[in-house]
Amino acid sequence: MGSFGEEELDEMVRDYIESDQSITPVSLMRTSKPLPRKSQSSLQDIILEAKDVETRVLDRVLMYVRGMGEPNSLKKWVVMRLQRDGYEASLCKTSWVSTFGRKKVFQFSGDYEYIDVMIVDDNTGNKARLILDMDFRSQFELARPTQTYKELMNTIPSIFLGTEDRLDKIISLLCSAAEESFKEKGLHIPPWRKAMYMRSKWLSENCKKVPVIPNPGLVDLGASDAGKSTACCSSIF
Repeated sequence: MGSFGEEELDEMVRDYIESDQSITPVSLMRTSKPLPRKSQSSLQDIILEAKDVETRVLDRVLMYVRGMGEPNSLKKWVVMRLQRDGYEASLCKTSWVSTFGRKKVFQFSGDYEYIDVMIVDDNTGNKARLILDMDFRSQFELARPTQTYKELMNTIPSIFLGTEDRLDKIISLLCSAAEESFKEKGLHIPPWRKAMYMRSKWLSENCKKVPVIPNPGLVDLGASDAGKSTACCSSIF
């Protein structure tokens, strides 16, 4: 049984993109319907489902990273800032093994990091789990997207914060859109672009919280902006 790690998977992706496709185009095997325009509005609707408490946390995160460079490199720093401001935040790392092929003879492993934030629901008073991804949009980028998929990508925020339920809806919609994009281009769908694989990044059962050791120097970095508020950061969306 073949086994692939992250480096091997990256190489597979490059080979897939650069190879001269000699297989029968999918578009000739099955008629592809254009992605409905309503998918873009549906994605916007899901994003706008955010509750007030989610918006407050996201606004604070955007305030943290404003002018601080590449947000994805600031995950640990954002966790420390959230903890300092009284939030129950953690750095989480998921890992998984996926199989593919008709007889599932190939398998490859994957891992991913995101931020976990526990909040209290304003309406119920119950604890709720939020997932914060500092590099969300890039996870859904395609090498050869259709124009329709490009337009859909413009709707995706670079930084995502929301409940598992909202995230799952977004993954389902985007993976379905990616599937249509591949079909319209006459390409087969790579297994690492399917919804099951994508869900594993954030919703895998094998999820471990990574200890983040407080560093006062890092936490104080940019603290002068703490009193400022911003509803949105144009460089983030």
